[in-house]
Amino acid sequence: MTPHSAATPAWKADALTWGHGPRVFEMFLEPTCPYSVRAFNKIDALLQEAGADNITVKIRLQSQPWHMYSGVIVRCILAASTLPGGKEAAKQVMAAVAAHREAFEFTHHCGGANRDATPNDIIARIEQYSGVALREAFEIPDLDREIKWHAKYARQNGIHVSPTFMVDGLADPKISSGDDVSAWAALLR
Repeated sequence: MTPHSAATPAWKADALTWGHGPRVFEMFLEPTCPYSVRAFNKIDALLQEAGADNITVKIRLQSQPWHMYSGVIVRCILAASTLPGGKEAAKQVMAAVAAHREAFEFTHHCGGANRDATPNDIIARIEQYSGVALREAFEIPDLDREIKWHAKYARQNGIHVSPTFMVDGLADPKISSGDDVSAWAALLR
């Protein structure tokens, strides 16, 4: 996953990539953003409709500060990708967060019960909802390199919000999380 590092760490984050086709569809997602959740939930249907032999779907994590625990959750997803099962464990964590996104958000991005939650509380919730043990992997010291890579890659491509979509390396502002999967598949054929 790390094209920016010549040295291979003792741990390896698995690329958040599904399919193996020539058309590349990159999704810049913030895990608790409702629009990103809507897009994330379409990945499997997109791969089925467009064909995993025809497209490659890549998730790029787009942490956003107004989603107050975004950084912790992004680190959990990348930590999961270092575990046995790699990208599937990460996808399982993303799915759990998506299914329970209100458990990770602040009311109006500033208040509510989560103001009393600690990062350890958030990790424990994700572990409970996903069934993935994250605590040890979360503590990988150099895992921040992966987080920084996602942020840098987005910035280099002029992407600042989620969800944003790129097709074959070009951001396309006309693509929306509200689009039907068939529209995405037609675009990628």
